[in-house]
Amino acid sequence: MIDVILMRFEEPDEVRELELGRFEVVRIGGLTIGRATYQPGWRWSEHVPSDEPLCTVEHVGLVLAGTATAAFEGGRVVELRAGELFHIPPEPHDSWVVGDEPYVSLHFMGANRYAAR
Repeated sequence: MIDVILMRFEEPDEVRELELGRFEVVRIGGLTIGRATYQPGWRWSEHVPSDEPLCTVEHVGLVLAGTATAAFEGGRVVELRAGELFHIPPEPHDSWVVGDEPYVSLHFMGANRYAAR
């Protein structure tokens, strides 16, 4: 018999609570997948506890709702909008929600390290 595993983010394996946001983690099929939900006003450098001033996690994901940025040390700022797949290299970057609606994205790479304490 073939085992099929079904999971939902409403019942994640782990929840990483953040000020103005949360990161839910599901481990399935050898992968760690995350769902980020951030409220307007959320900013990585202010609301994610870290010993580093900027995020250095490599991300591959899909924006489900809202808009956020990836802002790199060299000054490049990229907006991530609903429906877009993204790859953020492991270069130091900040991120924040743009506008007044929540930002939601799935993370297929980097979820195991992101916002982990």
